[in-house]
Amino acid sequence: MLKDNIALSSPQKGSDSVISKSFSLLNDLDISLFKSGKHFKLYEKLGAHVVNFEGIEGIYFAVWAPNAKKISVKFIGLKSSTYPMKKRSDDSGIWEIFIPEIIRGIRYNYLISSQKGQILEKSDPFSFKWEQQPSICSTVWDTAYSWQDNSWMENRKEHNGLNKPMSVYEMHFGSWSRSLESPYEFLTYRQMSEILIPYLKETGFTHVEFLPLMEHPYYPSWGYQITGYFAATNRYGTPQDLMFLIEQLHLNGIGVILDWVPSHFPGDEHGLFRFDGSHLFEHDDFKKGFHPDWKSYIFNYGKSEVKSFLISNAHFWMECFHVDCLRVDAVASMLYLDYSRKEGEWLPNINGGKENLEAISFIQDLNQSLYTHFPDIQTIAEESTAFPGVTRPVHLGGLGFGMKWMMGWMHDTLEYFGKDPVHRKFEHQGITFSTYYAFTENFMLTFSHDEVVHEKGSLLNRMPGDEWQKFANLRLLYLYMFTHPGTKCLFMGNEIGQVDEWDFNKSIDWHLLEHAKHQGVKRVVTALNLLYKSEPALYEKSFDESGFEWVEGSDADNSILAYLRKGFNPEDDILVILNLTPVPRNSWRVGLPFKGKWKLLLNSDEEQFYGAGLFNDTEFLSEEKAWHGRKYSTLVNLPPLAGLVFKRPISENIS
Repeated sequence: MLKDNIALSSPQKGSDSVISKSFSLLNDLDISLFKSGKHFKLYEKLGAHVVNFEGIEGIYFAVWAPNAKKISVKFIGLKSSTYPMKKRSDDSGIWEIFIPEIIRGIRYNYLISSQKGQILEKSDPFSFKWEQQPSICSTVWDTAYSWQDNSWMENRKEHNGLNKPMSVYEMHFGSWSRSLESPYEFLTYRQMSEILIPYLKETGFTHVEFLPLMEHPYYPSWGYQITGYFAATNRYGTPQDLMFLIEQLHLNGIGVILDWVPSHFPGDEHGLFRFDGSHLFEHDDFKKGFHPDWKSYIFNYGKSEVKSFLISNAHFWMECFHVDCLRVDAVASMLYLDYSRKEGEWLPNINGGKENLEAISFIQDLNQSLYTHFPDIQTIAEESTAFPGVTRPVHLGGLGFGMKWMMGWMHDTLEYFGKDPVHRKFEHQGITFSTYYAFTENFMLTFSHDEVVHEKGSLLNRMPGDEWQKFANLRLLYLYMFTHPGTKCLFMGNEIGQVDEWDFNKSIDWHLLEHAKHQGVKRVVTALNLLYKSEPALYEKSFDESGFEWVEGSDADNSILAYLRKGFNPEDDILVILNLTPVPRNSWRVGLPFKGKWKLLLNSDEEQFYGAGLFNDTEFLSEEKAWHGRKYSTLVNLPPLAGLVFKRPISENIS
């Protein structure tokens, strides 16, 4: 690693003789893998790297720009600032140079002369650190870090397994919290570790998901318009500062999910767009290469070098930053050539269909490579269509993701809960329909950032009724979510009953916790996280239809649901009853699979949750009276707009 300070001058006199345009970190195997789309560690070869050549320490620069006429390294702020690179003699399209005595922290860009005479100044696609506006440029940096999370990494499968609980706290780094003294300043990665980790431990989430932390020039893009794919955004600190945050999360038993965007990139002049004067990373035909929704550009997945770039980037975050999962953004937009396009605005595939066969192949290669090299991680698809086999293994014809966001469940559930309870009996199928397809994929249930922006309102304000009913509905919504099959994901602020919709320019309204009603929402989410993690029936068979059984799913008139969740051991069975109206239901009979005593584990109507505390029964004894197709049953008093969770005490767990 080079000295940890900033270079203030150019290489010393006499060092020009050591400047080498022939030194290379690339061998024939590297070039072959790169050109075949199979090089998964390009970040070790391309970009800027510390090397020792002929006894002199310096930086080796390498960049892929096959259609460039000439390229120079341009150092920012130095007198003798440009150094011409040499194009390799093979057909890789890679340019190289070794420059001695460059010190860590020096800023640079590439000056690229195109075949048409354009002079382009581009930041390094493989740089580990970028400066932001107004002086957008790359920075010579490294990924050296002395990791202390070996125990987590060695046992990561115990946290990421598909039969383990996964409750995800999704957050946007820049707007989770701000200092009261400096509300316009961001917390750093290290400052965040001091307050985020205790909060996650208090509320019980197993994982935190960060909206993209790769370098992005436009803050209002929330990180989804990436230019520096290999650079942690400099807004919050250095790459090593982010590594420290991830390490501390691991040391406290919390997994890390990073949003990743291989679907599109912005057209900023210093970025990937027309990188060497040609359409290098994107398609040259805008019917395939331009995204109409986001006014951005689509990667050319049929180009092997682009596949190597993207798959290497996914490996980079796993290898160098110890990220546990990647949530892959906008997968649906990758899978379909006609996504958000009208007739005549898209080109069919070679078979005449609308599926993007090149993107499908890329996704399959991506997942195969990741699970081969990192078998204890997960990839999670944000995919909103009925595309088959998203979480099916590649060798069985699927895309190979570990999980998929359950967008249909989210839309149906929010639509149902948004109805006045008096009308819910007419919408009953909307709340039960998800169980017809809940096990066709490995689903993650999510109420994400997308549901609390663009004038949709907060989750709280999408609930009907007066203030008390809004909070009761929200608590009931969360209990339903945490007891429904699938892993869980909740966007920041939802866990405290945020009133306003999310604003990326300011902090969550933490002052709301001064009020009992918001404390109650936080307490119920905390209790649900604890319940979810401690009851195997709620997670062991999240993706197996044998882990769910309806007890009563057709009582539309009363808007009541009752179902069993099951684990590997029948003694762990959980009974859930939801009263989806504000009308208390006295002595509602429910069929039971076993005789004996049933204990109440959680009631969302408890006073500690800002509920009414209407019924306080905590134990129920079954009787041998057939009901709901079962031999045993009991009478339960159901509070208004509340969910109840029951289990037999261990001493009673006999058939």
